[in-house]
Amino acid sequence: MELLFKNNRPRWIILCIDLLICFFSLVLAYLLRFNFARIPKVESDSFALVFSYVLATRFFSFYLSKTYMGIVRYTGSKDAARIFIVLSLGSLFLCLTNIFTWISDKIYIIPFSIIVIDYMSTTFIMLSTRFVFKALYFERKNPSRAKTSVIIFGAGQAGIITKRTLDRDAGMKYKVLAFIDDDPKKKNHILEGITIHGFDKLEPLLKENDVAQIIISVQQLPASRKQQIVDLCLNYNTRVLHVPPVSSWINGELSFKQIRRIRIEDLLERDPIQLNEENIKAQLNNKIVLVTGAAGSIGSELVRQIAHFNPGLLILLDQAESPLYDMEMELKDKLSAYKYEVVIGDVRNAERMDNLFRTFRPEVVFHAAAYKHVPMMENNPSESVFTNVLGTKIIADLAVKYKVAKFVMISTDKAVNPSNVMGASKRIAEIYAQALSKRSSTKFITTRFGNVLGSNGSVIPRFRQQIEKGGPVTITHPDITRYFMTIPEACQLVLEAGAMGQGGEIYIFDMGASVKIIDLARKMIKLSGLELDKDIKIVYTGLRPGEKLYEELLADKEKTIPTHHSQILAARVKEYDFETISKDISELISLFDKQENTAIVGKMKQIVPEYKSNNSVFEELDK
Repeated sequence: MELLFKNNRPRWIILCIDLLICFFSLVLAYLLRFNFARIPKVESDSFALVFSYVLATRFFSFYLSKTYMGIVRYTGSKDAARIFIVLSLGSLFLCLTNIFTWISDKIYIIPFSIIVIDYMSTTFIMLSTRFVFKALYFERKNPSRAKTSVIIFGAGQAGIITKRTLDRDAGMKYKVLAFIDDDPKKKNHILEGITIHGFDKLEPLLKENDVAQIIISVQQLPASRKQQIVDLCLNYNTRVLHVPPVSSWINGELSFKQIRRIRIEDLLERDPIQLNEENIKAQLNNKIVLVTGAAGSIGSELVRQIAHFNPGLLILLDQAESPLYDMEMELKDKLSAYKYEVVIGDVRNAERMDNLFRTFRPEVVFHAAAYKHVPMMENNPSESVFTNVLGTKIIADLAVKYKVAKFVMISTDKAVNPSNVMGASKRIAEIYAQALSKRSSTKFITTRFGNVLGSNGSVIPRFRQQIEKGGPVTITHPDITRYFMTIPEACQLVLEAGAMGQGGEIYIFDMGASVKIIDLARKMIKLSGLELDKDIKIVYTGLRPGEKLYEELLADKEKTIPTHHSQILAARVKEYDFETISKDISELISLFDKQENTAIVGKMKQIVPEYKSNNSVFEELDK
């Protein structure tokens, strides 16, 4: 047995075994052809010629195709296909030889029935012996009782591929216990020797068996179902893995190493957004499009999505050199067919921005450049005003000067009843853009949404870093909640809102249900395979300056009206006189040079009366 499973066995032994199988199959073909009775003399007299000719044909076909060079214990579908093709071509050659000898000498060297039976038996025996040997090898290396039990969610094509990937790449370690599928038509059927169960059987399977992992193979599984699976599995200490999108498979083939742990972002995703792509294409196709803040989380995703609508020129503007360089490299690798221009510049520099507009003459502007971190802006109000207010004013004024068709501004839910400097600065930028829209041909559109998953500095990457370091995970308050949206989802809605806007609108996005940050942290800890308070702790640090417990998407006095898109609402907000707001903003910006934070924030509160500071030194100004 040790010799049979020896790793470095000479390849000629495999060739000899294959030829022995061919000899046996040919004998079997004759016995079957004549019902295991006495073989007629006319046939037995030609045995020497027939056997020599058939085995010579098989030998040369095996030698030329190198079928014996494969590692038998790792035989897969490609090896089986090659053996099938080689045997088919060999048998076809034998048939053609028969036809040739009949035409020339009116004789058949081998009866056609013998060729067919020999072909079928040889194919069956050669393939089955290889797969039996493979099964015996893996069973010997790792017996079934020592294998890790796995459940695959999804019994479709992706589920079959996942099961075969496990067999191919990790067959020694894993045993597929069951398939789970939501399709009632598949229930109780057998797929590749494994029973398909409905979702209702998942918990009994987890309870009765030591299931180490469940692999979600379904590509478009709703987040609600993912949530159910994860909640159930976490109760039984079962890890949840996820098969990546087909587009990321290596050379179109799934690798076991690509099957990764499910992330918290996967659970917070929602159903795919339905976009009016024709409307968006009409706005962007062959247009010169400028994206400010193009190296940031939102800006970079906008660039990726805009590129697919074939703009005439895509301009990437940012002042962060290294992230902008990384974005340029990504464009070269993935979007090299598109025309783009990378510009380093600061939106606060009027001369530099004027040169950019004068040189490229953008027709559509997506303004994503902004400072966004609440505690940092609370400690640096002048910089918040300089970037979020002055920067927006400069880009907006140039959009009017150079007759930009549409200006889409990226705002935030923190602009609603602002409790911090950052939110107030974005609200002032909103007011200016909306007021400017009433007196220009440029259509100014504002989009508001909450936190985006995975953005720079957001809570989820922060928690992930803390968990990887062994904790503690820090949360400001046990009751704090936030709205979340994925970056691609937010950018899709920005494009949709930009396409539908006619000027002056403030669009708010349906952010779904708010999420308690403490629940988010607990789930992330469990998904990492750790135990709360044993492996890692949660520590409360107190609200940061300017931070709210609960985010809002609409101010108290604001109302909304629906749009044609179910996830986009138009807000009815107070309108401002342009001359008045322009004068106030100029006074606010002029305070930058004095660097007096109290004066700056005081002026911001005058412009935005609903701005009430929270957990901040500037609360004194509200008394």
